[in-house]
Amino acid sequence: MSNMNPYASHATYDVAQASEAERTTFIHKTYMHLGGAIGLFVGLEFLLFNLVPAATMESLVTRMLSGYMWLLVLGAFMVVSWLARSWAEGGASRGAQYAGLSLYVVAEAIIFLPILYIAMRISPDIPAMAGVLTLVTFGGLTVMVFVTRVDLHWMGKYLFMAGLLAMGLILCAVLFGFNLGVLFSGVMVALAAGYILYDTSNVMHHYRTDQYVAASLALFASVALLFWYVLRLVMAFSSND
Repeated sequence: MSNMNPYASHATYDVAQASEAERTTFIHKTYMHLGGAIGLFVGLEFLLFNLVPAATMESLVTRMLSGYMWLLVLGAFMVVSWLARSWAEGGASRGAQYAGLSLYVVAEAIIFLPILYIAMRISPDIPAMAGVLTLVTFGGLTVMVFVTRVDLHWMGKYLFMAGLLAMGLILCAVLFGFNLGVLFSGVMVALAAGYILYDTSNVMHHYRTDQYVAASLALFASVALLFWYVLRLVMAFSSND
């Protein structure tokens, strides 16, 4: 399970009051950093799957998913996520902000190992298919917000509550050993889409113009969440063929 996007900004900043040039520069930097984060994620996964021997990878994935180990992995991921957020969004140096973004990308790369390994066992084409679907969906949602220029800051509290409910269901599924199924994955895709709309709106209206690292981290968290559940859906449909 990817995280419930704890990086979304909930405060009001001054992007909307900035000059057109400052706003354009901020948005450009945000999406450049998002592209860099996605590139780093893909590169890390490529290295892990091509440099780690297959037997070692299988053993690692098996250990991550065995018993309550997955709960420990999720717990460690949440701690790392909080640390990365504090570095990226705090008033720390630019280097610390980049360290937060990098740390989060590395954490996502690790937590994605089991699902990508299983997906590739079903078909090597599944990750690429899910990636394309994710990017197309993200692009469409982004264009919609930029064209309408709508302020969706009000969605934050509802997305937060939905994320808590989803986390509770995931925890119960791990503890009691039941499968949440395709319907849950579909609902989570919708939730991830909501986060993307919300984060994109915040990029346009509610960040300071010097917070492009934090903004890119928020967007990357939402894209990773979307990719996780699109991947689950593609795996489910591929397994039924």
